[in-house]
Amino acid sequence: MQGDVRLAVDQGARAIGLIDGAFEYVAPVWHKEILYGLSKGVAVFGAASMGALRAAECHAFGMIGIGEIFAAYASEIRVDDADVALLHGPKELGYIAITVPMVNVDATIAGCCTRGLISAREARHLKESARSLFFKARSWNAVVANCSEIASGRANELLRILRHNYVDQKNADAMALIDALRHADAYSPPTHFEFNRTSLWRDD
Repeated sequence: MQGDVRLAVDQGARAIGLIDGAFEYVAPVWHKEILYGLSKGVAVFGAASMGALRAAECHAFGMIGIGEIFAAYASEIRVDDADVALLHGPKELGYIAITVPMVNVDATIAGCCTRGLISAREARHLKESARSLFFKARSWNAVVANCSEIASGRANELLRILRHNYVDQKNADAMALIDALRHADAYSPPTHFEFNRTSLWRDD
């Protein structure tokens, strides 16, 4: 949440990894605090979700992006912030995922298509169906049910294929970031910019 990166920097962190964050009910990590960390020579990594978004936005200032999701945003192949959003359960249930983020939908469908488990036509219709759903409603059941172009006799088989071959790209990228943090000493972020304090940023 907002302020976490600044707090870590002020407490002496030399490397910070940003993976995920809440979108709706708390303020997310602010670009300004990332720039603050970079200006102090802290290596800041981002991947998977909020981390991928912030890394794509702050890459020019030295933030290090990790993984496929970051690469898609950085190259502007992917532009919608909501593509990483999902609905999850409470802390007591381990924040279990309830819906499927679009980045995982795309990775799963691409993998199934590459292996010949679904046709290119089915892949296209499934992606269109998934994208038309609000992130809080995007489950595999909803994606298949919302896809009117899929024959009813094929729906159950598609559902089985998608679930059995699920690609959790967010998790894969998050694990890659954790691995990168183990070698964070090798990174020396450039500080070719001047960090400017504003009316919204004070040192006290």
